[in-house]
Amino acid sequence: MTTGSTALAARLRELVAQAPDRPAVTDDHVTLTRAELDRRTNQLARRFASLGVTRGSMVSIALVSQVRHVECSIAAWKLGAIPQPLSHRLPPAELASLLEVADPALVVGLPPQDQRPWLRGDEDVADESDAALPDVIGPAWKAPTSGGSTGRPKLIVSGREASAEGVLAGIDHLRLEPGGVVLTTAPLYHNAPYMFSLIGVLQGSHVVLMSRFDAERALDLIEQHAVTWLYVVPTMMGRMLRLPAERRAAVDVSSLRTVFHVGAPCPQNVKRGWIDWVGPEKVLEVYAGTESLASTMIDGTAWLQRPGSVGQVVAGEITARDEEFRELPPGEVGELWLRRSPGSPPSYRYVGADPRARDGWESLGDMGRFDADGYLYLADRSTDVILVGGANVYPAEVENALAEHPRVASSAVIGLPDDDLGNVVHAILETTRPLSPEDLVAHLRARLAPYKIPRSFEFTTEQLRDDAGKVRRSELRATRIAGA
Repeated sequence: MTTGSTALAARLRELVAQAPDRPAVTDDHVTLTRAELDRRTNQLARRFASLGVTRGSMVSIALVSQVRHVECSIAAWKLGAIPQPLSHRLPPAELASLLEVADPALVVGLPPQDQRPWLRGDEDVADESDAALPDVIGPAWKAPTSGGSTGRPKLIVSGREASAEGVLAGIDHLRLEPGGVVLTTAPLYHNAPYMFSLIGVLQGSHVVLMSRFDAERALDLIEQHAVTWLYVVPTMMGRMLRLPAERRAAVDVSSLRTVFHVGAPCPQNVKRGWIDWVGPEKVLEVYAGTESLASTMIDGTAWLQRPGSVGQVVAGEITARDEEFRELPPGEVGELWLRRSPGSPPSYRYVGADPRARDGWESLGDMGRFDADGYLYLADRSTDVILVGGANVYPAEVENALAEHPRVASSAVIGLPDDDLGNVVHAILETTRPLSPEDLVAHLRARLAPYKIPRSFEFTTEQLRDDAGKVRRSELRATRIAGA
Protein backbone atom coordinates (compact mmCIF):
# COMPACT_ATOMS: atom_id res chain seq x y z
CA MET A 1 0.00 0.00 0.00
CA THR A 2 1.31 3.47 -0.91
CA THR A 3 2.57 5.37 2.11
CA GLY A 4 0.17 8.12 3.16
CA SER A 5 -2.65 6.93 0.91
CA THR A 6 -6.08 5.77 2.01
CA ALA A 7 -7.42 2.59 0.46
CA LEU A 8 -10.84 2.99 -1.13
CA ALA A 9 -12.13 0.24 1.14
CA ALA A 10 -11.06 2.31 4.14
CA ARG A 11 -12.80 5.35 2.65
CA LEU A 12 -16.03 3.36 2.38
CA ARG A 13 -15.71 2.22 6.00
CA GLU A 14 -15.38 5.87 7.02
CA LEU A 15 -18.67 6.62 5.27
CA VAL A 16 -20.33 3.66 6.98
CA ALA A 17 -19.14 4.91 10.37
CA GLN A 18 -20.59 8.36 9.64
CA ALA A 19 -24.05 7.20 8.50
CA PRO A 20 -24.47 3.44 8.02
CA ASP A 21 -28.13 3.63 7.02
CA ARG A 22 -27.85 6.45 4.48
CA PRO A 23 -28.69 5.30 0.92
CA ALA A 24 -25.55 4.73 -1.14
CA VAL A 25 -26.77 3.50 -4.53
CA THR A 26 -30.17 2.87 -6.13
CA ASP A 27 -31.15 1.20 -9.39
CA ASP A 28 -34.48 0.26 -10.98
CA HIS A 29 -35.10 -2.44 -8.38
CA VAL A 30 -33.10 -1.96 -5.18
CA THR A 31 -31.47 0.57 -2.85
CA LEU A 32 -28.39 -0.28 -0.79
CA THR A 33 -27.32 1.61 2.29
CA ARG A 34 -23.67 2.40 2.89
CA ALA A 35 -23.39 -0.49 5.35
CA GLU A 36 -25.07 -2.93 2.95
CA LEU A 37 -22.84 -1.84 0.09
CA ASP A 38 -19.72 -2.34 2.18
CA ARG A 39 -20.75 -5.80 3.39
CA ARG A 40 -21.92 -7.02 0.00
CA THR A 41 -18.75 -5.88 -1.74
CA ASN A 42 -16.66 -7.70 0.86
CA GLN A 43 -18.57 -10.86 -0.08
CA LEU A 44 -18.27 -10.21 -3.81
CA ALA A 45 -14.56 -9.48 -3.49
CA ARG A 46 -14.03 -12.87 -1.86
CA ARG A 47 -15.88 -14.55 -4.73
CA PHE A 48 -13.66 -12.66 -7.19
CA ALA A 49 -10.56 -13.75 -5.28
CA SER A 50 -11.66 -17.39 -5.43
CA LEU A 51 -11.72 -17.06 -9.22
CA GLY A 52 -8.16 -15.74 -9.44
CA VAL A 53 -8.51 -11.96 -9.17
CA THR A 54 -5.47 -10.36 -7.49
CA ARG A 55 -3.82 -6.96 -7.25
CA GLY A 56 -3.28 -5.53 -10.73
CA SER A 57 -5.78 -7.88 -12.39
CA MET A 58 -8.33 -6.48 -14.81
CA VAL A 59 -11.98 -7.22 -14.05
CA SER A 60 -14.19 -6.58 -17.09
CA ILE A 61 -17.75 -5.54 -16.20
CA ALA A 62 -20.35 -5.94 -18.96
CA LEU A 63 -23.61 -5.24 -17.11
CA VAL A 64 -26.45 -2.79 -17.51
CA SER A 65 -26.37 0.18 -15.18
CA GLN A 66 -27.37 -1.41 -11.89
CA VAL A 67 -26.22 -1.78 -8.30
CA ARG A 68 -24.19 -4.89 -9.14
CA HIS A 69 -22.14 -2.87 -11.66
CA VAL A 70 -21.05 -0.51 -8.88
CA GLU A 71 -20.50 -3.44 -6.54
CA CYS A 72 -18.16 -5.09 -9.05
CA SER A 73 -15.94 -2.00 -9.23
CA ILE A 74 -15.76 -1.73 -5.45
CA ALA A 75 -15.08 -5.46 -5.09
CA ALA A 76 -12.23 -5.13 -7.59
CA TRP A 77 -10.77 -2.19 -5.64
CA LYS A 78 -10.86 -4.21 -2.42
CA LEU A 79 -8.52 -6.74 -4.06
CA GLY A 80 -6.29 -4.11 -5.70
CA ALA A 81 -7.70 -5.08 -9.12
CA ILE A 82 -8.64 -2.64 -11.90
CA PRO A 83 -12.34 -2.40 -12.88
CA GLN A 84 -12.76 -2.29 -16.64
CA PRO A 85 -16.30 -1.38 -17.83
CA LEU A 86 -17.54 -2.85 -21.12
CA SER A 87 -20.77 -2.38 -23.02
CA HIS A 88 -23.25 -5.17 -22.36
CA ARG A 89 -24.43 -4.79 -25.97
CA LEU A 90 -21.16 -5.66 -27.69
CA PRO A 91 -21.41 -8.14 -30.58
CA PRO A 92 -19.16 -11.20 -30.21
CA ALA A 93 -16.42 -9.99 -32.57
CA GLU A 94 -15.99 -6.65 -30.84
CA LEU A 95 -16.13 -8.24 -27.39
CA ALA A 96 -13.43 -10.73 -28.39
CA SER A 97 -11.18 -7.90 -29.62
CA LEU A 98 -11.54 -5.98 -26.38
CA LEU A 99 -10.92 -9.02 -24.23
CA GLU A 100 -7.80 -9.73 -26.23
CA VAL A 101 -6.53 -6.25 -25.41
CA ALA A 102 -7.60 -6.24 -21.75
CA ASP A 103 -6.82 -9.89 -20.90
CA PRO A 104 -8.98 -9.69 -17.75
CA ALA A 105 -8.73 -12.22 -14.95
CA LEU A 106 -12.55 -12.22 -14.75
CA VAL A 107 -15.49 -11.07 -16.85
CA VAL A 108 -18.84 -10.24 -15.24
CA GLY A 109 -21.91 -10.27 -17.48
CA LEU A 110 -22.78 -11.81 -20.86
CA PRO A 111 -22.59 -15.51 -21.76
CA PRO A 112 -19.03 -16.92 -21.53
CA GLN A 113 -17.00 -16.42 -24.69
CA ASP A 114 -13.78 -18.22 -23.74
CA GLN A 115 -12.14 -20.33 -21.02
CA ARG A 116 -11.37 -17.55 -18.53
CA PRO A 117 -13.57 -17.19 -15.40
CA TRP A 118 -16.98 -15.57 -16.06
CA LEU A 119 -19.86 -14.58 -13.80
CA ARG A 120 -23.38 -13.79 -14.98
CA GLY A 121 -23.58 -10.85 -12.60
CA ASP A 122 -26.59 -12.01 -10.60
CA GLU A 123 -24.87 -14.63 -8.44
CA ASP A 124 -25.84 -14.95 -4.80
CA VAL A 125 -22.67 -14.47 -2.74
CA ALA A 126 -24.38 -14.55 0.68
CA ASP A 127 -22.36 -17.61 1.70
CA GLU A 128 -19.12 -15.58 1.54
CA SER A 129 -17.83 -13.79 4.63
CA ASP A 130 -18.80 -10.10 4.82
CA ALA A 131 -15.91 -9.22 7.15
CA ALA A 132 -13.52 -6.51 6.03
CA LEU A 133 -10.58 -7.54 3.87
CA PRO A 134 -7.01 -6.30 4.32
CA ASP A 135 -6.67 -2.84 2.79
CA VAL A 136 -4.90 -2.80 -0.55
CA ILE A 137 -4.40 -0.05 -3.12
CA GLY A 138 -4.49 -1.04 -6.76
CA PRO A 139 -2.23 0.52 -9.42
CA ALA A 140 -5.17 2.17 -11.24
CA TRP A 141 -8.76 2.89 -10.29
CA LYS A 142 -10.39 2.39 -13.72
CA ALA A 143 -9.69 1.28 -17.27
CA PRO A 144 -12.51 2.27 -19.62
CA THR A 145 -12.46 1.33 -23.30
CA SER A 146 -12.38 3.37 -26.46
CA GLY A 147 -12.33 2.58 -30.12
CA GLY A 148 -9.23 3.84 -31.88
CA SER A 149 -8.86 5.89 -35.05
CA THR A 150 -7.45 2.72 -36.60
CA GLY A 151 -10.67 0.87 -35.81
CA ARG A 152 -8.91 -1.20 -33.12
CA PRO A 153 -10.16 -1.03 -29.53
CA LYS A 154 -7.99 0.28 -26.72
CA LEU A 155 -8.04 0.68 -22.97
CA ILE A 156 -7.44 4.02 -21.28
CA VAL A 157 -5.97 2.98 -17.94
CA SER A 158 -6.09 5.73 -15.34
CA GLY A 159 -2.76 7.04 -14.10
CA ARG A 160 -4.26 7.50 -10.64
CA GLU A 161 -3.98 4.75 -8.07
CA ALA A 162 -7.09 3.33 -6.41
CA SER A 163 -6.81 5.47 -3.29
CA ALA A 164 -9.07 8.14 -1.87
CA GLU A 165 -6.37 10.71 -2.53
CA GLY A 166 -5.90 9.49 -6.11
CA VAL A 167 -9.58 9.45 -7.01
CA LEU A 168 -10.92 12.45 -5.11
CA ALA A 169 -8.06 14.92 -5.56
CA GLY A 170 -8.91 18.08 -7.47
CA ILE A 171 -12.62 17.41 -8.00
CA ASP A 172 -14.02 20.44 -6.20
CA HIS A 173 -14.88 22.17 -9.49
CA LEU A 174 -17.23 19.28 -10.37
CA ARG A 175 -19.64 20.38 -7.60
CA LEU A 176 -20.12 16.78 -6.42
CA GLU A 177 -21.05 17.66 -2.86
CA PRO A 178 -20.79 15.13 -0.01
CA GLY A 179 -24.27 14.11 1.03
CA GLY A 180 -25.88 15.05 -2.28
CA VAL A 181 -28.00 12.95 -4.63
CA VAL A 182 -26.54 12.11 -8.04
CA LEU A 183 -28.72 10.93 -10.95
CA THR A 184 -26.74 9.07 -13.62
CA THR A 185 -28.77 8.92 -16.81
CA ALA A 186 -26.22 7.33 -19.15
CA PRO A 187 -24.76 3.79 -19.34
CA LEU A 188 -21.88 3.00 -17.01
CA TYR A 189 -19.76 1.61 -19.85
CA HIS A 190 -19.09 5.21 -20.89
CA ASN A 191 -16.26 6.79 -18.93
CA ALA A 192 -17.94 9.99 -17.70
CA PRO A 193 -21.08 8.49 -16.10
CA TYR A 194 -18.99 5.62 -14.74
CA MET A 195 -16.42 7.96 -13.22
CA PHE A 196 -18.87 10.44 -11.73
CA SER A 197 -21.07 7.70 -10.26
CA LEU A 198 -18.15 6.10 -8.46
CA ILE A 199 -16.81 9.46 -7.29
CA GLY A 200 -20.31 10.20 -6.01
CA VAL A 201 -20.32 7.00 -3.95
CA LEU A 202 -16.86 7.79 -2.56
CA GLN A 203 -17.96 11.35 -1.76
CA GLY A 204 -20.86 10.03 0.28
CA SER A 205 -23.58 10.95 -2.20
CA HIS A 206 -26.65 8.81 -2.91
CA VAL A 207 -26.16 7.66 -6.53
CA VAL A 208 -29.29 6.82 -8.55
CA LEU A 209 -28.78 4.78 -11.74
CA MET A 210 -31.01 4.52 -14.81
CA SER A 211 -30.66 1.25 -16.71
CA ARG A 212 -32.15 2.95 -19.77
CA PHE A 213 -32.74 6.63 -20.35
CA ASP A 214 -36.31 7.81 -20.56
CA ALA A 215 -37.00 11.55 -20.45
CA GLU A 216 -40.21 11.35 -18.41
CA ARG A 217 -38.79 8.86 -15.94
CA ALA A 218 -35.69 11.02 -15.47
CA LEU A 219 -37.93 13.89 -14.39
CA ASP A 220 -39.80 11.62 -11.99
CA LEU A 221 -36.53 10.41 -10.44
CA ILE A 222 -35.33 14.00 -9.93
CA GLU A 223 -38.47 14.74 -7.91
CA GLN A 224 -38.66 11.37 -6.14
CA HIS A 225 -35.08 11.42 -4.85
CA ALA A 226 -34.60 15.21 -4.60
CA VAL A 227 -31.65 14.97 -6.98
CA THR A 228 -29.01 17.65 -6.49
CA TRP A 229 -26.51 16.71 -9.28
CA LEU A 230 -27.80 15.60 -12.68
CA TYR A 231 -25.55 14.01 -15.29
CA VAL A 232 -26.78 14.38 -18.88
CA VAL A 233 -25.51 14.59 -22.45
CA PRO A 234 -27.00 17.02 -25.01
CA THR A 235 -29.17 14.36 -26.66
CA MET A 236 -30.87 13.66 -23.33
CA MET A 237 -31.18 17.37 -22.61
CA GLY A 238 -32.99 17.88 -25.90
CA ARG A 239 -35.37 14.99 -25.29
CA MET A 240 -36.30 16.30 -21.85
CA LEU A 241 -36.89 19.79 -23.24
CA ARG A 242 -39.19 18.39 -25.93
CA LEU A 243 -41.57 16.97 -23.34
CA PRO A 244 -44.85 18.91 -23.16
CA ALA A 245 -44.48 22.15 -21.22
CA GLU A 246 -47.24 21.13 -18.81
CA ARG A 247 -45.43 17.85 -18.08
CA ARG A 248 -42.20 19.64 -17.21
CA ALA A 249 -44.02 22.28 -15.18
CA ALA A 250 -45.71 19.60 -13.09
CA VAL A 251 -42.39 18.20 -11.82
CA ASP A 252 -40.47 19.76 -8.94
CA VAL A 253 -36.83 20.17 -10.02
CA SER A 254 -35.99 22.76 -7.36
CA SER A 255 -33.62 20.33 -5.62
CA LEU A 256 -31.18 20.55 -8.55
CA ARG A 257 -28.02 22.46 -7.77
CA THR A 258 -26.00 21.28 -10.78
CA VAL A 259 -26.95 20.09 -14.26
CA PHE A 260 -23.66 18.70 -15.52
CA HIS A 261 -23.27 17.98 -19.21
CA VAL A 262 -20.37 16.64 -21.21
CA GLY A 263 -19.75 14.24 -24.09
CA ALA A 264 -20.70 16.30 -27.15
CA PRO A 265 -21.18 19.89 -28.29
CA CYS A 266 -24.53 21.18 -27.03
CA PRO A 267 -26.88 22.90 -29.52
CA GLN A 268 -27.40 26.49 -28.45
CA ASN A 269 -31.19 26.22 -28.38
CA VAL A 270 -30.92 23.24 -26.02
CA LYS A 271 -28.45 25.05 -23.78
CA ARG A 272 -30.67 28.12 -23.61
CA GLY A 273 -33.69 25.96 -22.88
CA TRP A 274 -32.01 24.46 -19.82
CA ILE A 275 -30.68 27.81 -18.65
CA ASP A 276 -34.22 29.19 -18.81
CA TRP A 277 -35.60 26.11 -17.04
CA VAL A 278 -33.27 25.71 -14.05
CA GLY A 279 -31.23 28.92 -13.99
CA PRO A 280 -27.85 29.74 -15.56
CA GLU A 281 -25.80 29.22 -12.39
CA LYS A 282 -26.85 25.56 -12.24
CA VAL A 283 -25.84 24.54 -15.78
CA LEU A 284 -22.23 23.36 -15.90
CA GLU A 285 -20.41 22.15 -19.02
CA VAL A 286 -17.01 20.47 -19.23
CA TYR A 287 -14.78 19.67 -22.18
CA ALA A 288 -12.25 16.93 -21.44
CA GLY A 289 -11.14 13.48 -22.53
CA THR A 290 -10.96 10.15 -20.74
CA GLU A 291 -7.19 10.64 -20.80
CA SER A 292 -7.58 13.48 -18.23
CA LEU A 293 -4.80 15.56 -19.74
CA ALA A 294 -6.61 18.89 -19.50
CA SER A 295 -10.12 20.29 -19.32
CA THR A 296 -12.23 23.43 -19.65
CA MET A 297 -15.37 24.43 -17.79
CA ILE A 298 -18.14 26.98 -18.13
CA ASP A 299 -21.36 27.68 -16.27
CA GLY A 300 -24.53 29.07 -17.79
CA THR A 301 -23.90 32.60 -16.57
CA ALA A 302 -20.57 32.83 -18.41
CA TRP A 303 -22.03 30.98 -21.41
CA LEU A 304 -24.70 33.63 -21.89
CA GLN A 305 -21.87 36.14 -22.31
CA ARG A 306 -20.06 33.82 -24.76
CA PRO A 307 -22.65 31.56 -26.41
CA GLY A 308 -21.13 28.40 -27.84
CA SER A 309 -18.03 28.39 -25.65
CA VAL A 310 -17.01 25.39 -23.55
CA GLY A 311 -15.12 27.62 -21.15
CA GLN A 312 -11.63 28.44 -19.99
CA VAL A 313 -8.97 25.88 -19.14
CA VAL A 314 -9.28 24.76 -15.51
CA ALA A 315 -6.80 21.86 -15.53
CA GLY A 316 -3.71 21.21 -17.60
CA GLU A 317 -2.98 23.15 -20.79
CA ILE A 318 -4.70 23.31 -24.20
CA THR A 319 -3.50 24.99 -27.38
CA ALA A 320 -4.86 25.27 -30.94
CA ARG A 321 -2.28 24.60 -33.65
CA ASP A 322 -2.16 24.44 -37.44
CA GLU A 323 -0.98 21.54 -39.60
CA GLU A 324 2.63 22.69 -39.16
CA PHE A 325 2.18 22.57 -35.37
CA ARG A 326 2.36 26.36 -35.06
CA GLU A 327 0.29 27.85 -32.26
CA LEU A 328 -2.63 29.80 -33.67
CA PRO A 329 -3.72 33.27 -32.56
CA PRO A 330 -7.17 33.87 -31.03
CA GLY A 331 -10.01 33.37 -33.47
CA GLU A 332 -8.33 30.80 -35.73
CA VAL A 333 -9.51 27.18 -35.75
CA GLY A 334 -6.91 24.47 -35.40
CA GLU A 335 -6.31 21.05 -33.94
CA LEU A 336 -6.45 21.05 -30.15
CA TRP A 337 -3.34 19.77 -28.37
CA LEU A 338 -3.39 19.02 -24.64
CA ARG A 339 -0.87 18.32 -21.91
CA ARG A 340 -0.80 17.92 -18.16
CA SER A 341 0.29 20.72 -15.88
CA PRO A 342 4.09 20.81 -15.55
CA GLY A 343 5.36 18.37 -12.94
CA SER A 344 2.14 16.38 -12.64
CA PRO A 345 2.32 12.58 -12.96
CA PRO A 346 1.00 10.71 -16.01
CA SER A 347 -2.81 10.79 -16.11
CA TYR A 348 -3.30 7.61 -18.17
CA ARG A 349 -1.71 4.95 -20.31
CA TYR A 350 -3.10 3.24 -23.39
CA VAL A 351 -3.27 -0.51 -23.80
CA GLY A 352 -3.65 -1.46 -27.44
CA ALA A 353 -2.72 1.91 -28.95
CA ASP A 354 -0.20 4.73 -28.97
CA PRO A 355 -1.08 8.38 -28.30
CA ARG A 356 -0.97 11.00 -31.04
CA ALA A 357 1.81 13.04 -29.48
CA ARG A 358 4.26 15.76 -30.43
CA ASP A 359 6.74 17.74 -28.34
CA GLY A 360 5.04 16.78 -25.07
CA TRP A 361 1.53 17.59 -26.34
CA GLU A 362 -1.20 15.09 -27.25
CA SER A 363 -4.22 15.36 -29.54
CA LEU A 364 -7.58 13.67 -29.04
CA GLY A 365 -8.71 14.59 -32.54
CA ASP A 366 -10.70 17.73 -31.72
CA MET A 367 -10.71 21.06 -33.53
CA GLY A 368 -11.39 24.44 -31.97
CA ARG A 369 -10.41 28.06 -31.42
CA PHE A 370 -9.79 30.34 -28.46
CA ASP A 371 -10.99 33.90 -28.10
CA ALA A 372 -8.82 36.69 -26.74
CA ASP A 373 -9.89 35.93 -23.17
CA GLY A 374 -8.96 32.26 -23.37
CA TYR A 375 -12.46 30.84 -23.86
CA LEU A 376 -12.52 27.74 -26.05
CA TYR A 377 -15.01 27.16 -28.86
CA LEU A 378 -15.14 23.68 -30.39
CA ALA A 379 -15.38 23.29 -34.14
CA ASP A 380 -16.34 20.08 -35.92
CA ARG A 381 -14.47 17.08 -34.64
CA SER A 382 -11.59 15.93 -36.80
CA THR A 383 -12.72 13.53 -39.49
CA ASP A 384 -11.70 10.47 -37.48
CA VAL A 385 -14.53 10.70 -34.98
CA ILE A 386 -18.33 10.93 -35.25
CA LEU A 387 -20.20 11.90 -32.07
CA VAL A 388 -23.55 10.09 -31.91
CA GLY A 389 -25.54 11.08 -28.84
CA GLY A 390 -22.31 11.67 -26.91
CA ALA A 391 -20.73 8.35 -27.95
CA ASN A 392 -17.68 8.16 -30.21
CA VAL A 393 -17.96 6.27 -33.49
CA TYR A 394 -14.71 5.77 -35.38
CA PRO A 395 -15.20 5.58 -39.16
CA ALA A 396 -12.35 3.11 -39.62
CA GLU A 397 -14.07 0.61 -37.35
CA VAL A 398 -17.32 0.78 -39.34
CA GLU A 399 -15.43 0.66 -42.64
CA ASN A 400 -13.50 -2.40 -41.47
CA ALA A 401 -16.78 -4.15 -40.68
CA LEU A 402 -18.26 -3.19 -44.05
CA ALA A 403 -15.15 -4.48 -45.81
CA GLU A 404 -15.90 -7.95 -44.49
CA HIS A 405 -18.96 -8.14 -46.77
CA PRO A 406 -17.94 -9.88 -50.02
CA ARG A 407 -19.82 -7.36 -52.20
CA VAL A 408 -18.29 -4.21 -50.67
CA ALA A 409 -15.32 -2.97 -52.67
CA SER A 410 -14.69 0.21 -50.66
CA SER A 411 -16.49 2.50 -48.26
CA ALA A 412 -16.28 5.88 -46.58
CA VAL A 413 -18.15 6.53 -43.36
CA ILE A 414 -19.06 10.06 -42.29
CA GLY A 415 -21.32 11.80 -39.79
CA LEU A 416 -24.29 13.85 -40.91
CA PRO A 417 -26.08 16.38 -38.68
CA ASP A 418 -29.09 15.19 -36.69
CA ASP A 419 -31.33 17.31 -34.44
CA ASP A 420 -31.69 14.58 -31.84
CA LEU A 421 -28.34 12.76 -31.68
CA GLY A 422 -26.07 15.54 -32.93
CA ASN A 423 -24.81 13.29 -35.71
CA VAL A 424 -25.82 10.03 -37.35
CA VAL A 425 -23.58 7.60 -39.21
CA HIS A 426 -23.80 7.61 -43.02
CA ALA A 427 -21.97 5.10 -45.24
CA ILE A 428 -20.95 5.68 -48.86
CA LEU A 429 -20.12 2.45 -50.66
CA GLU A 430 -18.61 1.07 -53.84
CA THR A 431 -19.98 -2.43 -54.40
CA THR A 432 -19.15 -5.22 -56.80
CA ARG A 433 -22.80 -6.27 -57.10
CA PRO A 434 -26.09 -4.70 -55.98
CA LEU A 435 -26.72 -4.65 -52.22
CA SER A 436 -29.70 -3.50 -50.19
CA PRO A 437 -29.47 -1.48 -46.96
CA GLU A 438 -31.24 -4.35 -45.21
CA ASP A 439 -28.48 -6.76 -46.25
CA LEU A 440 -25.84 -4.39 -44.93
CA VAL A 441 -27.59 -3.83 -41.59
CA ALA A 442 -27.93 -7.58 -41.10
CA HIS A 443 -24.22 -7.98 -41.86
CA LEU A 444 -23.21 -5.23 -39.42
CA ARG A 445 -25.39 -6.31 -36.51
CA ALA A 446 -23.05 -9.21 -35.82
CA ARG A 447 -20.01 -6.93 -35.85
CA LEU A 448 -20.89 -3.55 -34.37
CA ALA A 449 -22.77 -2.11 -31.42
CA PRO A 450 -26.16 -0.71 -32.50
CA TYR A 451 -25.22 2.99 -32.27
CA LYS A 452 -22.32 2.44 -34.69
CA ILE A 453 -24.48 0.99 -37.49
CA PRO A 454 -25.12 3.55 -40.26
CA ARG A 455 -28.58 5.06 -40.34
CA SER A 456 -28.29 5.59 -44.10
CA PHE A 457 -26.42 4.12 -47.05
CA GLU A 458 -25.38 5.65 -50.33
CA PHE A 459 -24.08 3.73 -53.34
CA THR A 460 -21.63 5.24 -55.79
CA THR A 461 -19.54 4.26 -58.80
CA GLU A 462 -16.96 6.96 -58.06
CA GLN A 463 -13.63 5.97 -56.56
CA LEU A 464 -13.73 6.85 -52.88
CA ARG A 465 -10.03 6.47 -52.12
CA ASP A 466 -6.87 7.54 -53.87
CA ASP A 467 -4.02 5.25 -54.85
CA ALA A 468 -2.60 5.51 -51.34
CA GLY A 469 -5.89 4.31 -49.86
CA LYS A 470 -6.72 7.73 -48.40
CA VAL A 471 -10.21 9.19 -48.25
CA ARG A 472 -11.11 12.84 -47.64
CA ARG A 473 -14.10 12.42 -45.37
CA SER A 474 -14.40 16.13 -44.64
CA GLU A 475 -15.01 16.87 -48.34
CA LEU A 476 -17.53 14.06 -48.64
CA ARG A 477 -19.38 15.36 -45.60
CA ALA A 478 -19.34 18.98 -46.73
CA THR A 479 -20.68 18.06 -50.16
CA ARG A 480 -23.61 16.14 -48.69
CA ILE A 481 -24.46 18.81 -46.17
CA ALA A 482 -24.43 21.44 -48.93
CA GLY A 483 -26.59 19.23 -51.11
CA ALA A 484 -29.11 18.72 -48.33
